[in-house]
Amino acid sequence: MGGVNREVPSYDIHEFTPRRTRYAVLIPVINEGERLLAQLRRMEFLVGKGDVIIGDGGSRDTSGDPEVLKTYPAVRALLVKTGPGKLSAQMRMLLDWAVNEGYEGFVFIDGNGKDGVEAIPSFFAALDEGFDYVQGSRYIPGGEEINTPWDRKIGVALLHAPLISLAAGFRYTDTTNGFRAVSRRVVLDERVQPFRDIFDTYNLHYYLSVRIPRLGFRVRELPVRRAYPDKGPTPSKISGVSAKLYIIRLLLKAVFGCYNPPGPDRR
Repeated sequence: MGGVNREVPSYDIHEFTPRRTRYAVLIPVINEGERLLAQLRRMEFLVGKGDVIIGDGGSRDTSGDPEVLKTYPAVRALLVKTGPGKLSAQMRMLLDWAVNEGYEGFVFIDGNGKDGVEAIPSFFAALDEGFDYVQGSRYIPGGEEINTPWDRKIGVALLHAPLISLAAGFRYTDTTNGFRAVSRRVVLDERVQPFRDIFDTYNLHYYLSVRIPRLGFRVRELPVRRAYPDKGPTPSKISGVSAKLYIIRLLLKAVFGCYNPPGPDRR
């Protein structure tokens, strides 16, 4: 990576098939159980179009079971993180392995079943067109939101999206949505440097949203569907006042460039 060392948590690799496609679909998970398995059944159309790689963060259910996951035809590999860190560490792990495997672009999607997986090919098409960062949005024409919690909707509209848009110089509408894509050239650009231990929880998503357009790379939003369940607990790892205040702190650090690597392009 241009002489820059990658800081990546240790992980185990369970590879089920050889590489089959140009792009990889990266799914970070922890204890998603049947939600993940149902999603993988809906993703079988990706065989031959995009290899699915699961990045488990230490699940105690089928989310990290290679014997179960290898039975799903779209799944190429399971990576199991054995080192420290949460979501951003899982993302670094997934990107590290996928870069090593030669993929040219990477689509991230959550593994909790909320996202409309039918939109994945449109992210591949955007990468084909030369876009380097593609953000999924339920709030633009063609997008769809179902049962979005009111506090999440207000937080995105009044705080999260406006702040990231201002810092990035690109107008986003759905900055908390984990459905997004990045190109290989962005991941390996020394002005970006995503492989750093400072990216531990949710901050890598926020940093990339700001940093990539600031450096002049091509960015766009694409419509996606995101549906929360009609009843029962909300599938989310962020709950409670303290967790939301923590997210705001990470957001502000990304907005003010606190995660930018040192150097002449630290703007």
